Amino acid sequence: MYKLFSSRYKRQVIVIGAGEYYTSNRGDIISTVVGSCICTCLYDPVHLIGGVNHFMLPAAIKPSEILTTEPGRYGIYAMELLIGEIIKLGGERQYLKAKVFGGGELLHYRFSHNNNIPKFNIEFINNFLKMEQIPIVNQDVGGNFGRKLYFFSDTGKVYVKKLVPEQFKELKDIEERYTARLFRLRRNAKACYPNH
Repeated sequence: MYKLFSSRYKRQVIVIGAGEYYTSNRGDIISTVVGSCICTCLYDPVHLIGGVNHFMLPAAIKPSEILTTEPGRYGIYAMELLIGEIIKLGGERQYLKAKVFGGGELLHYRFSHNNNIPKFNIEFINNFLKMEQIPIVNQDVGGNFGRKLYFFSDTGKVYVKKLVPEQFKELKDIEERYTARLFRLRRNAKACYPNH
């Protein structure tokens, strides 16, 4: 995560990466680039508070993995962290609205023969938000491209740019490294906690 100032928008921009999240009650712009990951933008339009997370996998499979990884990497924890931080800043759960982006088919890692990461991520976030009764007011998921987005935390407005093929390689390289790291940590956790 890092910060910069946008001369175009005259605001601070917080750039987050995979496994990170950020919330603001100051009208910051939050930016990220997603491929097969999911980015969820949540905002409270009454109190003008919003935030964004960026996760690769819906959930840790075994309890031991929670002890060896940052919770923000996994959708279920990333969503709870994001909701909790918005409430801490003065937002109210009853007013929350969501915008969801990502789930592009850039990588070919598969959990099973029937479920790939992007499909699993999209199903997870839709089911989670439905269960939590948080309406999705906008969604741009799937496809075979990445997305760069700018989320205005006070208004909930999002600008999305679809990445052209020349930009895929860098994004794919980042996601491949990140995914390999997650699976490496998963293997290490299994070795440390074989009975979990």
